[in-house]
Amino acid sequence: MHRTLVDLLESSAERYGESSAIGLRRDDGSTFHWSYRELERRSRIAAWRLRALGLAPGDRILTWSPSEPALVAAYFGAMRARLIYVPLDLRMSPSAIERIIARSESSRLLLGTGRDAPDPGDAGLEHFPTTLVEDLTADPDAAFPADWEERLAAWDRPQPEDIFQLVYTSGTTGTPKGAMLSHEGICATIAGIHDVIPPMEHRVTSILPLSHLYEQAVGTCYPLDVGADILHVRARSPRVIAEAIREHRTTSMIIVPQLLDVFWSALEHEVEKSGRKATFDRSRSIARYLPFAWRRRLFRSVHERFLGTDFRLFVSIGAFLPPSLQLAWESLGITVLQGYGATETAFGTANVPSDRGLGTVGRTVPPFELKIASDGEVLFRGPSLFKGYWKDPEATAAVFDEEGWYHTGDAGRLDEGGRLVLMGRTRDMIVLPSGFNVFPEDIENALRIAGIRGSVVLETRPGRIEAIVLTPDEPHLPSREVADTLPTRLAEPPEELRAKIDAAVKAANATLGINQRIDGWRLWPDDDFPRTHTMKIKRDLVRAWATGSTAGSADGAAPAAPAAVQRGGEAR
Repeated sequence: MHRTLVDLLESSAERYGESSAIGLRRDDGSTFHWSYRELERRSRIAAWRLRALGLAPGDRILTWSPSEPALVAAYFGAMRARLIYVPLDLRMSPSAIERIIARSESSRLLLGTGRDAPDPGDAGLEHFPTTLVEDLTADPDAAFPADWEERLAAWDRPQPEDIFQLVYTSGTTGTPKGAMLSHEGICATIAGIHDVIPPMEHRVTSILPLSHLYEQAVGTCYPLDVGADILHVRARSPRVIAEAIREHRTTSMIIVPQLLDVFWSALEHEVEKSGRKATFDRSRSIARYLPFAWRRRLFRSVHERFLGTDFRLFVSIGAFLPPSLQLAWESLGITVLQGYGATETAFGTANVPSDRGLGTVGRTVPPFELKIASDGEVLFRGPSLFKGYWKDPEATAAVFDEEGWYHTGDAGRLDEGGRLVLMGRTRDMIVLPSGFNVFPEDIENALRIAGIRGSVVLETRPGRIEAIVLTPDEPHLPSREVADTLPTRLAEPPEELRAKIDAAVKAANATLGINQRIDGWRLWPDDDFPRTHTMKIKRDLVRAWATGSTAGSADGAAPAAPAAVQRGGEAR
């Protein structure tokens, strides 16, 4: 195991040399790549420039950029300079950014460029000290002394216990908390990933934001450690992404279930356009009995048109993965591994190729430990855990117990094989008048399996469980954080839609316990629920809308539409 992430990069540069490490697909379809040696060199250039700006070890810097090789070099440069970077997500609201800057006391912004880059003026940062990421990593200029590399080599090196990154919670209600991440924690995570992802010649297409630890650790640092070739794609069109995947001869991708669903819908659409839907469905029914290699041969023409014949693996994390979606991709001979973790835990649990329990998120890997508390809360302990919340000892003490277990706030259970099954957030648990505990996510997952692409389950009055549902059509990709202003227009679902939702609710109820069953549903009148920049639903806002109360967002949301006139249906 590497001692620090800088050690990881240097080791990879030495082992893989001029092999392609990381690249970017530009808007015009062209690509450029940096070798392992070039990425390491660019990181040293970035480190020198950061120190030349007057920044000292321990200073905090903001990063706000689309994913690209220069951002990766800037991250490693900040580590080498022993700074602490604070990534901002492109979808963050101005108020969330304002609170993060205040809490982190950051002194400089590293800003990305390009068509999809953020505008500092939109967040009131037009006068904040700013350096462009591409300028930070550009070739040395006249300001560099002749011996800059020798002088940089003499700097004190990062230590395993050093904090190198603060990842802030969404901060939509109350004060955002900055999780302190250390080199030793993420290096332990990468060592654990080696026990989960099978060895292969990885060529990775990266479409998730590098502001998230998930993409940094699993989608960047682990691939760099195994000599992978990473291609960043900033387009959001499934067609363009699929084209990039084929051209890159991609073997594996890190993804979230929402995107996996979008890709499957796009693939099915292409099959329908070709007039081969019946043949496709028949072949899938046969494929589930075949070895994976034979499945890929059976669907070779589909692979050639969509993901390419080299594609082997999806790694999914971040939300519930419907078993039907996992089985759909695996019918084509593509392995889908589901994992679970949080910024605070880095590594959590994961399925492995030989054990992919449907509806579960797998087991943990030694030396990481998992425990289910007496109240059902999932607890973790191990070397990957974060070092606490930045300048917030009270919040830190609230999530660690005296034995060093981190309390996730998630409820779960172990199945008969010892795999973790998630049930929902403990704070969202519904306690019925009978005393029975109901987890909304259990019901939402049942609805998802029944065909409802999105829902929020609430107790709208004592003992009454209702589902607020999205229109059950094709999923889409939100391009920005959804505003906190609640919808006010009313919607009367057409009879055909009402029947479709009624049928899905009835199917979900048939799989649920008697105390979990949905009493009624209402249609959410927008395309999507309000979400945080990490795409988590702002449940408090949906609850406020459904109950007719005023939303309690720290950003100040509009009053909710009266629930009584938002027509839905009674479950039958």
